[in-house]
Amino acid sequence: MVLGRGTRLLAGAMAVVCLMLIGPSAPSGALWARSLPVGDVKDAVPNRVMTWNICNPCDENNVGRAAEIAAYAPQVIGLQEACVRDVERIRDYLKNLHGLVYHVEYGSVLRNRSRCGGWPWSPGAFGQAILSAAPMTDRVNVEYPDGGSEDRGYMAVTTRVGGKPVRVFNTHLAQRRQEAVRAGQTRVLAKEVARHGRAIVLGDFNAVPDTPELTRMWALAMDADPQCLPLPTGPGTCEPTTDWHLKFDYVFLRDFVPLKHGVRPSPYSDHHLVHTDLAPTR
Repeated sequence: MVLGRGTRLLAGAMAVVCLMLIGPSAPSGALWARSLPVGDVKDAVPNRVMTWNICNPCDENNVGRAAEIAAYAPQVIGLQEACVRDVERIRDYLKNLHGLVYHVEYGSVLRNRSRCGGWPWSPGAFGQAILSAAPMTDRVNVEYPDGGSEDRGYMAVTTRVGGKPVRVFNTHLAQRRQEAVRAGQTRVLAKEVARHGRAIVLGDFNAVPDTPELTRMWALAMDADPQCLPLPTGPGTCEPTTDWHLKFDYVFLRDFVPLKHGVRPSPYSDHHLVHTDLAPTR
């Protein structure tokens, strides 16, 4: 049957609209990935936490990102350099392809169309996000007074890990060569962390362990990597967490002890996935 010109134009317009709705984050073939049957949901690993800077701007592959997370199925996940749209898709893929169901809270610090897409009058939100298998309450989102070359901040929620209520923080500090800015940021963060006897601090600190700007964090907490300590006992045994062989990513613990720690390089980011199993000390 030969379609009229108006019909062909309408069909073409509908195709364009569909592509716009789908967006660029779905890789080839992902649109037709089969969802799990209803009710086919698996549990996250209790007491396992993860931090991951998912890299933005970078080539997007949210199906791949979800698969990396699902390989460890942590109970709590802190993501940095995260666009809300990407986190939404990662969360959907975790549920539909891997049977992992997470609550989510956002700690966006800026709206940026070049990073996160969207329309000029409504650009996408960019910053941090926390995913948790258990419900979260009392979310706060704080921008640092000085973000450095780009807006930066921290977010915090209350959830339960190891059967205990815990305050979970997620942050991303200023880029390298901005030591004074990071020192001011950790001053703000450490003051709030110190208010909580039981806390987990996840994030990309953009600083190696023996830098002065991390002194306040080491005074409050230990890193989940049991071999990673500041000078004079470290930091030679700290496992790198980036493609450029530096440790920038931390899981700082207050009133928890690490039981098992791991770092996994990923093709989807220049930062590695950092994960740890832990237990409360009391």
